[in-house]
Amino acid sequence: MDVQQMMVAANKAQCFVSPPLSTLIITINTPSLNPNTPSKTPMRTSLSFLRLFRPLSRPQTVLFRPLIPRYAAPRFSPFFSRHFSVSSAPFSASAVGFVDEKEREEEERWDFSNNETEAKFVFEDNDGVFADNDMKHLVAPEIEVKELDELPEQWRRSKLAWLCKELPAHKAGTLVRILNAQRKWLKQEDATYLAVHCMRIRENETGFRVHKWMMQQHWYRFDFALATKLADYMGKERKFTKCREIFDDIINQGRVPSESTFHILIVAYLSTPVQGCLDEACGIYNRMIQLGGYQPRLSLHNSLFRALLNRPGGSSKYYLKQAEFIFHNLETCGLEIQKEIYTGLIWLHSYQDTVDKERIKLLRKMMRESGMEEGKEVLISILRACSKDGDVEEAERTWIKLLGSNDSIPSQAFVYKMEVYSKVGEITKSLEVFREMKKCLGYTSIASYHKIIEVLCESEQMDLAESFMKELIESGMKPLMPSYIKLTDTYLRLNYHDKLESTFLECLEKCRPNRTIYSIYLSSLVKVGNLGKAEEIFNHMGKNVTIGVNAKSCNTILYGYLSSGDNLKAEKIYDLMCQKKFEIESPLMEKLESVLRSSRKEVKKPVSLKLSKEQREILMGLLLGGLRIDSDEERKNHMIRFEFNPSSIPHSILKRHIHDQYHEWLHPSSKLTAGNGDIPHKFNTISHSYFGFYADQFWPKGQPVIPKLIHRWLSPIVLAYWYMYGGYRTSAGDILLKLKGSSEGVKKVVKALKSKSLNCRVKRKGRVFWIGFLRTDSMWFWKLVEPYVLDDLKDFLKAGSETADDCAVESRDINFDSASDSDEKGSSDYSEDDNP
Repeated sequence: MDVQQMMVAANKAQCFVSPPLSTLIITINTPSLNPNTPSKTPMRTSLSFLRLFRPLSRPQTVLFRPLIPRYAAPRFSPFFSRHFSVSSAPFSASAVGFVDEKEREEEERWDFSNNETEAKFVFEDNDGVFADNDMKHLVAPEIEVKELDELPEQWRRSKLAWLCKELPAHKAGTLVRILNAQRKWLKQEDATYLAVHCMRIRENETGFRVHKWMMQQHWYRFDFALATKLADYMGKERKFTKCREIFDDIINQGRVPSESTFHILIVAYLSTPVQGCLDEACGIYNRMIQLGGYQPRLSLHNSLFRALLNRPGGSSKYYLKQAEFIFHNLETCGLEIQKEIYTGLIWLHSYQDTVDKERIKLLRKMMRESGMEEGKEVLISILRACSKDGDVEEAERTWIKLLGSNDSIPSQAFVYKMEVYSKVGEITKSLEVFREMKKCLGYTSIASYHKIIEVLCESEQMDLAESFMKELIESGMKPLMPSYIKLTDTYLRLNYHDKLESTFLECLEKCRPNRTIYSIYLSSLVKVGNLGKAEEIFNHMGKNVTIGVNAKSCNTILYGYLSSGDNLKAEKIYDLMCQKKFEIESPLMEKLESVLRSSRKEVKKPVSLKLSKEQREILMGLLLGGLRIDSDEERKNHMIRFEFNPSSIPHSILKRHIHDQYHEWLHPSSKLTAGNGDIPHKFNTISHSYFGFYADQFWPKGQPVIPKLIHRWLSPIVLAYWYMYGGYRTSAGDILLKLKGSSEGVKKVVKALKSKSLNCRVKRKGRVFWIGFLRTDSMWFWKLVEPYVLDDLKDFLKAGSETADDCAVESRDINFDSASDSDEKGSSDYSEDDNP
């Protein structure tokens, strides 16, 4: 059949002759918005021309049959009522807290995640059972749709057939314009047929766009079956954002999503490495059980449990409640509990700050009753738990089992054994274990050096600690900072101030600056009365944003000034603490009040929840860069969620500065505790009505929006923080800024930038707009923002220089000389991609 014959057959579409199944490549003309008007631009399609007009099934009103095969219903019936929300304490969804991983940089304090092999649970069975294998077994509601030959009007049949042919070939903007041009005659049944047809030919993205267009029409009626089928197809393609959008629409209509939608959405979240998706998967899993009353498949339980244990950086320990909830559901449903579930749960318990030894004992008993042997992972977890409370007897029994196993003993086991003996004061045995490690393994790990130096410092055996520190430096292993901190802290406690100073100076030569060790040195200078040097160190800390000052360092220098009677400088520190909203220690406040009364100065309240001008501008820049605001249901209180990319060096530097800037607003769980200087990659503020203005302007309906008055707020400091948080420097030295919102909002931003003589170009990639300052334009932008960029970030972000860091990875595919991924003139948010 040649092209001319096929065109004749197309004009007789009402005959609906079934075409052959082979795929043809046909060159046709791009249509205008009117199907009767010929068009001129050539277009290429990979679909059989005649297949577009084949009816979905027999010429009668039937149920839509999906492409995937149907199978029997789930083996187990739901164990919760599908009509009630069940909460089983302590395993309710609200009880599950999510905290992101701690940073593991060289200058930070060493913890359990220092060793890469220890920071991630290793499954013995790498194949396992995965939930995506069960998706084809799930049953979804079927769609009722009329066929074309049942429509009485031939013109309607012809136009629908034309739309079925044209819509899959166009991007979002053109598709919306085509549908808008047919708005006078298109009805609910017609649009439903279009969406179903698109799903049948596997053009699910087009079907989603048609469905979104339907929802905006005055005649739209919610169709549960259609929404379910679309959500399932979006989830199977791993487009979790679109699947979640339909999922939320179903709930907003007062309906409970089907089991297939819950299952597929969880799998979609688990299949992507995007930050925050695991938390969303956990939330959907909990709602599947408590809201839907469904019994998840065994594979889904196992897949989610594995995902919890595979969290990087040791952050899995914060998912203990969620892991226990999964275990509880496996027990309740009578499903098979695999060995890795027991092992992983014991592993999680051993990492908690307060170990539940009884729970671990019960899990081990259940393993034995199930005929499972305790492997290496379980024995190491037991050793780790023993190291928390100094249980020597259990540790020695476990050590004997490790020696008797065929597996090699990992280096962490030696470290835990050293810590067990140190807890009970047997320092000599800790030294013996350290030396035994080198004999058994042939090497000594960096973690073991840190631990033996810590043990010797706590027992005040400084000569031995110094010799091991010297040995560690000569070995060339890193990081050195944790041991330097331990040494200087011990010197401060023992009043060895000369040794403390020499160790501090040696540390500066070998390590990056660190606030903790600076604070220890500052305390030493104040303690010996060297206030001149202390003032110099304090000022240096304040000027260097990577170090910075905190409440502790301010209280230290304030104590020095008050003790020496230098009231004028004490008042200056007091003003600084009020400005930064630091809390003044009670004993110092009593002395300070008398000083302030003598100078007739009113005592201010150090903590006042009000954003300063600098904080407001910084917040504007971060919001443009992608910062998120969560609001309660009544939109009275709002919470700011700070998230930083753990693989980005600029973000690792910026997060400490941001944490210090908003310290008084932070939730207690996000504040640093004594002895812990690690800044998490995720932290959030308290929920407060003060953030209402920013929520209304930037996140009015839970989605990012560019404010109408954005042109008034684009000051140099706003642009600088936008660049530091949501910008990149390419390998060619160009500057890119990431922005989410509508095309109209982006145009306002571009217009405002041009009013500042900043020329730029815009490229849309998925749901993200990229504003590019290329070549000489990047130099002008850099000159404007450079004074407000953090000193330690200038080498990473300076325009015109080559990029040595991976900060431009996300933007490496942005080409401003090519067209956008979507038609920018007429595009809408319909073209969002989950993985740009």
